[in-house]
Amino acid sequence: MRSRRSGRANVKSGADRSLPRASQLAYLSFMSGRFAQWGVIFGGALAALFSASAVPASAEAVDVELVLAVDVSLSMSPAELAIQRDGYAAALTDRRVLDAIADGLHGRIAVTYFEWAGNTTQHVVVPWTVIASPEDAERVARQLSALPPNSARRTSISGALEFSIDLFAESQFRGTKRVIDISGDGPNNQGAPVDITRDAVVAKGIVINGLPLMTGGGYSSLYDVTDLDRYYADCVIGGPGSFMIPVNDWSQFPEAIRRKLVLELAGSQHRPGGETGGLPVVRVQARGAYDCLIGEKMWRNRSWMFTEP
Repeated sequence: MRSRRSGRANVKSGADRSLPRASQLAYLSFMSGRFAQWGVIFGGALAALFSASAVPASAEAVDVELVLAVDVSLSMSPAELAIQRDGYAAALTDRRVLDAIADGLHGRIAVTYFEWAGNTTQHVVVPWTVIASPEDAERVARQLSALPPNSARRTSISGALEFSIDLFAESQFRGTKRVIDISGDGPNNQGAPVDITRDAVVAKGIVINGLPLMTGGGYSSLYDVTDLDRYYADCVIGGPGSFMIPVNDWSQFPEAIRRKLVLELAGSQHRPGGETGGLPVVRVQARGAYDCLIGEKMWRNRSWMFTEP
């Protein structure tokens, strides 16, 4: 499995080699403060160069580039970690999800699955893979079942979002839509502020959907917030048509994942009927007044804890 460090190094080295030497020198001059009055010109030129090289001409067209970002912080028990893996494997091979994929313009999606905890803990379990058939989906499911998940310290939603940007940069696919599907059982307590990171991701044309796990289980609930769904609504999800599905009991998890994938793949044209199981879909809305730094404050104010979810 690839770590965050190796992924970011690959992205940066690839970008540097793709630029002509003159552009590299211009960029260094700009960053050192020289020719500051030409900043707009150099900045625009570099942005054009980076955007032009972001998607190779040979990239394979898919309907959706989908990043599945799954929380494995210490607040989750081994049984809950297994429920997550099994839930994603079952959802990706579900007939309704496969039908949603087949109904797309290209009839295929590109998906990658990674697990995250603190701001330097991200492990890719499934690298970028095309799903265009039941056989493709079964291969992904087998990858999810090959090795058990490992948990790690802290909770950095912002770190997971930043890592997702790296994954999109490494993708050799050209999606009509780019989506980050992030699940977690607590607020951000490490790394950059999550709402600022969210806004930067959305500015790149990426949609963030959420799956707040309000199960109240695991090893520790000391860093939980009772209204995690509102936290996700105000601080995490974003982009056109973004939404979240709160999970209040682990028994709901498989259905929540399946429904979430169908909505992400089929888009706004999909109108779920009686198969919803009573799970609410909360669409993006005007931002409320939620304190998006609540997790950081809870962590900072600890004085007697020895565990680090």
